[in-house]
Amino acid sequence: MSVLDLFRLDGRVVIVTGASSGLGVSFAQGFAEAGADLVLGARRMDRMAQTAALVEQAGRRVRTCQTDVTDPDQCQRLVDTAIAEFGRVDALMNNAGVGKAVPAMRETAEEFRAVIDVNLNGSYWMAQACARVMKPGSAIVNISSVLGLTTAGLPQAAYSASKAGVMGLTRDLAQQWSGRKGIRVNALAPGFFASEITDTLKPGHLDSLMPRIILGRLGDAAELAATAVWLASPAAGYVTGQTIVVDGGLTIA
Repeated sequence: MSVLDLFRLDGRVVIVTGASSGLGVSFAQGFAEAGADLVLGARRMDRMAQTAALVEQAGRRVRTCQTDVTDPDQCQRLVDTAIAEFGRVDALMNNAGVGKAVPAMRETAEEFRAVIDVNLNGSYWMAQACARVMKPGSAIVNISSVLGLTTAGLPQAAYSASKAGVMGLTRDLAQQWSGRKGIRVNALAPGFFASEITDTLKPGHLDSLMPRIILGRLGDAAELAATAVWLASPAAGYVTGQTIVVDGGLTIA
């Protein structure tokens, strides 16, 4: 097997959550182009159909399942769909997430809990459901954020706390599952990429961050998808428990 072959996902089945928009679409497309069949989960079925069409255009098989990751039963249903359709789950792209910029003195208990419930709890429920059926050599890729490591001038206590929690969750699940079950668990910590979340930022905010981004630009979604493919593939077979920061240098500036 050549080095480039290690990055291929032919014959593998990948679950992607939050697959109806934004980075979830890019992840699904990237995995399909690497050779994987996809099972997509999201709350918005109409928009997820568009993602499924991109997977099929890449010549791969795809199934969709309406999923709210805050409900463990729905997470299990998504995994059950993968097993029923393809007989296996080789990788999980734990991408579903939400973010709101609410000043801490005004944030309600419901607003705070809603973010934690999707970003942190939902990641756990999905990882748990997948780990029950994954075989040795499988991989889980969680989505954290640079806001779990630094600040960006936004009032995002809930989001930052949830994404820091994902890093801790990643380390612990890797410690529990990588040696005993052969499941690698890693996280991505993206910087700023064009997405639905960045579309909600106040005008000029992204421009104000550019002096902190060493590469001087926003990330391209394909760059993040390529990193996710690497983490899910045999090419990263000796990598577990890590948070890979993909931020153009923002966290070292």
